[in-house]
Amino acid sequence: MKKFGRKYVEASKLVDKNKLYSVTEAIDLVKKTNITKFDGAVDFAIKLNVDPKKADQQLRGSFVLPNGTGKSKRILVIAKGAAAEDAKKAGADYVGDKDMIEKIQKENWFDFDVIVATPDMMPELGKIGKLLGPKGLMPNPKTNTVTPNPVKAIEDINKGMVEFRTDAYGNIHGMIGKASFDAEKLVQNLEYVVSTISKLKPASVKGKFITSISISTTMGPGIKVDQNSFDK
Repeated sequence: MKKFGRKYVEASKLVDKNKLYSVTEAIDLVKKTNITKFDGAVDFAIKLNVDPKKADQQLRGSFVLPNGTGKSKRILVIAKGAAAEDAKKAGADYVGDKDMIEKIQKENWFDFDVIVATPDMMPELGKIGKLLGPKGLMPNPKTNTVTPNPVKAIEDINKGMVEFRTDAYGNIHGMIGKASFDAEKLVQNLEYVVSTISKLKPASVKGKFITSISISTTMGPGIKVDQNSFDK
């Protein structure tokens, strides 16, 4: 049986596991149950009524949160020529083409959080797909990380772009900010996430699309959120 630390146990006492909290109540509570000494992340988990084995029900994409995530990301851009120069000017942490791909392959170098690539570089990146894929680092057009305009992608990432995809159980996980954020900003970010995901319901899915929503801080207890408390 898993043992929880004293802080987690104390924080859990504040949460009624059988209650669905309104979005504002849940955000207020998630801030109170932050148990880390550092500024913990506030994460969401949305359970969907989908069958991930069906191609049309495998959701993947990205969105830019209204108030960002509070987390900076190290960006590697794989591009050549003018696109590479533009990426450098836009503030990418690393820019290159085959040289960077070889560095990853030969040196097992992963000092970055996200890769943005121009379409012409994807055949080269595909050669190290087995290295990038398991780490969730392979660029994809659906998440706007494969683009002829890396500058826009860099801007979106720096503003707080969140990538998402359904896992094997039909869940979508992500971050909506930091525990230090004003409650109103966290509410706005969570409402944006739920609204965005709601619009992605595949035509083949019948009945209720989102079956549950919960939020938590890093290492904190989960808090169930009432779907009816969101603006329709």
